[in-house]
Order: sequence, then structure tokens, then C-alpha cells
Amino acid sequence: MYLPFKDHLGGFSPNDGTIDFYLRINTLANLGAVYLDYGAGRGGWFEDGTNPSLRALRHMQGKFAEVIVADIDPVVLENRSADRTIQMQPDHVPLESSSVDVIVADYVVEHVEDPKAFGSEIDRLLKPGGWFCARTPHKAHYIALAERLMTGKMESVILSRAQPGRKEMDVFEKQYKMNTLRDIRAAFPGWTDRSFCRRCDPAYYFGRRSVFVVTDFVHRVMPAEFSGNLFVFLQKPTNGPN
Repeated sequence: MYLPFKDHLGGFSPNDGTIDFYLRINTLANLGAVYLDYGAGRGGWFEDGTNPSLRALRHMQGKFAEVIVADIDPVVLENRSADRTIQMQPDHVPLESSSVDVIVADYVVEHVEDPKAFGSEIDRLLKPGGWFCARTPHKAHYIALAERLMTGKMESVILSRAQPGRKEMDVFEKQYKMNTLRDIRAAFPGWTDRSFCRRCDPAYYFGRRSVFVVTDFVHRVMPAEFSGNLFVFLQKPTNGPN
């Protein structure tokens, strides 16, 4: 299998989106604050990751007063990356209102079925001045467009071939109802917005160098929305709920 950056020190790309995303989140680290990983799942990055530096960057225990992981899937109860694990209901985390300082939803927003309910729950959980941070494919991303045409087993099979190393248990149905900057801002009106669309390295290249090279060129010449992720950074107003 072709690994495009294996000869780079550390084995990661100069354009690594995970490093960019979590470096920004680390600037919010506070030993007096509560951190919630919303939609954390089993913590595949913690269990399967092979790069200790990337794992340490993403691991928030010891950087916040408490790290909580929550998901509707009971597999979250096996997640070992946090101080507390919670099995939640759709659009409801059993935590007190205004009890969390930072909420991170990494590749979760594309699965949201009810943007209004999702936005209301994030608003309820966050303290005034708290931050909601998310990473999600832009709705115009070519992979997002393709996935909207695929369903069920076909999606799992194709993605497993296009992205070697991705496990079927980590493939979930997508909605793409909150996957433009306009959608995000509509769900959180009045919040301080530091969001942007970031062009990404190819993630789906079937393990082949030729496919990676061609796709990488396309990524560089096309608009960021075509090949990028939304990096969502929103701060809740300090004067009460939106």
C-alpha cells in the first residue's frame, strides 16, 4: 500500500489537517475547564493510531480538568481516551446545562439529522463564552457528493478500498444537512465565528501512488470547497443563550 508521506520525519503531511485542527483546540486547553468529545465512538484514533506524537496532540486528558466522551453507540463505553464515558440519546447528552467549556465534534456534523435540535443541545451544554469546534467535509466535496449516491453495504465496500485501513465499524450514514458555512452559521446565530474551509490532502486513493498524485493535483487547483473540510470554531455569546 502506498503511503505518500512515509519518508517525511514523523510520517505526516506538511498539510496534515488533524494536526491543524487539534493544534487550534489545544490553544483552548485549561486545567479548570471541561472538555466534551461529542460523537466520540470507540476512540479509533486512540486504539489504532501508530504515531505517538499525533496521538498525544489529540489526547486531552491532563490538559483539561475533565475529559468526557459521548456517543449514541454503546461502544463509547469502551473508549479509553477520557475521564468519563456517556452513552447519549440522539441530540441529548445527559449532562447539566452550561456545564461544558469546549465541545469537539470531529467528523460528526455530517451525520446530524436535525440541525435545529443539534444546535440547541450544543447551546444548552456550553457555558457562556464556551467553544464549539468541529471538523466535517464541505457539502460540495467530491467525496460528499459521491457518498450521497451510495448507501449501506456498497458505501462500506467502496470506502474500505478507497481508504485502506479504515474499518467498516467506523463507517456511518451521512446526512450533510450542516455542511456549508452558511448552514453552520444559521444553526448558531449570534455566535463569534472563526470557521473556515480548509483544503485537504487526498484521503481516498485506493493505496495507489498514481491515484494519489492525480487527486493531489486536482485538490490544489480546484476550489477548497471541492476537496476540503469545514473547520468550525464558534464561541457562544457571554450574554446568555442564542
